[in-house]
Amino acid sequence: MASMIASAPVIDLNADLGEGFGRWTLTDDEALLSVVTSANVACGFHAGDPSIMRRVCELAAERGVRIGAQVSYRDLAGFGRRSMDVPPGELADEVAYQIGALEVFARAAGSRVSYVKPHGALYNRTVHDAGQAAAVVAGVRLAAGSGATGGLPVLGLPGSLLLAAAEEAGLAPVPEAFADRAYTPAGTLVPRGEPGAVLHDPDAVVARAVRMAAEGAATAADGSPVRVAARSLCLHGDTPGAAGLARRVREALGAAGIRVEAFA
Repeated sequence: MASMIASAPVIDLNADLGEGFGRWTLTDDEALLSVVTSANVACGFHAGDPSIMRRVCELAAERGVRIGAQVSYRDLAGFGRRSMDVPPGELADEVAYQIGALEVFARAAGSRVSYVKPHGALYNRTVHDAGQAAAVVAGVRLAAGSGATGGLPVLGLPGSLLLAAAEEAGLAPVPEAFADRAYTPAGTLVPRGEPGAVLHDPDAVVARAVRMAAEGAATAADGSPVRVAARSLCLHGDTPGAAGLARRVREALGAAGIRVEAFA
């Protein structure tokens, strides 16, 4: 009798890249692109400029890493981490604008923009704000220049209104998890301004990454279990030692029998 063998868990690794401006740099793009399978490239609204966008797209294309547009509120001074009340129509236009700008450089590098992920305050706002979530989805559809089902996959928090709006519009919703961020019992991220919102212990981050990928689970800030089933795992690139930690995460995933590959 043929044995029943469970398929190995599969996870995509994404990182926020291109987060610099002019002579200022924040992320070690080259090192992280040797680890991740998807690159969330800043499109100029919270970080990034044309030359940085071009360079990251070229490096990603050379290494076979998928390019994603990391769209944001227009908040360069606040690094996109300040919530803003942007009218839905204006926000949709700004999302489409950012995707289109990155697409130019992605195509010049022989690749293309393959997905969209909001950044910072916009990401967190679209978890619970239906209007802002719908505006982001409208921007993705506008950038596609096609009908109701045209557009790119959208990364977001599991259970968020953003992923629900994306699915309703015919876009592929891609749930993601964060190994270095604390979670509330409801499965949302603890706000960065609160103590313990970001995990700094490398061993703890690596262990959480493996558990998230293998079990779709984590421990919330209050010690309770929380579901974080995801297809993509974010490795933040703006923390000290990010590239080394990302390598450790990928090695640990492989050692646990978890396949690392981009989402379809």
